[in-house]
Amino acid sequence: MTIDERLEALTQSVELLASLHCDLEQATAKNFERLNSTMERLTGTMERLANIVIANAARVERLEGK
Repeated sequence: MTIDERLEALTQSVELLASLHCDLEQATAKNFERLNSTMERLTGTMERLANIVIANAARVERLEGK
């Protein structure tokens, strides 16, 4: 294998790695967007549940006779 063939093979390898890296960055960005959306929904749900618990705390204490 000549030096030119080796350089060509290395060039192709680097181009492939760069392409794979770009694809991975895009996939990671999409995953973070989905994760952020899921966390926002989860946070909202937890806040609503906390409000329900607070609103019903007095009722529960009354039912328990306290």
